[in-house]
Amino acid sequence: MNRYEKRRVLITGAGSGIGRATVHRVLAEGGTVVAADVDEAGLRETYDRAVADGTAGRLTTSVLDVSDERSVTEGVAAAVARLGGLDVLVNAAGILRCEHTHRTGLDLFNRVIAVNLTGTFLMTREALPALLAGDRPVVVNFSSTSANFAHPYMAAYAASKGGIQAMTHTIAAEYGGRGLRAVAVAPGSIASGMTTGAGPGLPEDADMRLFAKLVPAIGEGFAAPETVAGVVAMLGSEDGAFITGTEIRIDGGTHY
Repeated sequence: MNRYEKRRVLITGAGSGIGRATVHRVLAEGGTVVAADVDEAGLRETYDRAVADGTAGRLTTSVLDVSDERSVTEGVAAAVARLGGLDVLVNAAGILRCEHTHRTGLDLFNRVIAVNLTGTFLMTREALPALLAGDRPVVVNFSSTSANFAHPYMAAYAASKGGIQAMTHTIAAEYGGRGLRAVAVAPGSIASGMTTGAGPGLPEDADMRLFAKLVPAIGEGFAAPETVAGVVAMLGSEDGAFITGTEIRIDGGTHY
């Protein structure tokens, strides 16, 4: 299935988790990709996997900080030049930081907003001219189930993802007449660097009873990042041609 043959794709957060899985899914479907992340070591691992898969000839990596305006401006321009245009932007970069809301410092709150919400805005703003000149252009943003459902200790993260969801609707309305689609995915219960290990960093005195409802209804626990990558690939292809201005929840029925 080569849904991405001759399609030019820029993916952030490509050094790990869902971003990396999306890179490999799009490459497997024939796409040409610029994979961007602030984590240079993570990007090397993404590239090495592409070498093993035999798809590295269509992959370029780019060290880019989505929260830094200059980095985004230069990085997007370089990506567009490398690709010879742009058809799909996937804003998968994000961070998760947890704390009791009453203990959340402004620096922590602002950092989460800067990476997740402001980063999505900056990437989209800079990519829009190239996308509007591209072929069947699509922006896929990353919201979260936390935007609509209670995820304790994640006030900053939930606020950032709610903002992304609202902004996605605005972009879809503003540019739909020019042929651009904008869609958000809202993952939940997905295993990635953000949700395992040191990712969420729950407070030491977190009340784990508050998470009793956050259990998938299907499967045997959290799903792999590839679960989301498949949906993202669909949305950026012609299979998603009639989907815009909405969000798709991918959580195994955690919030049915």
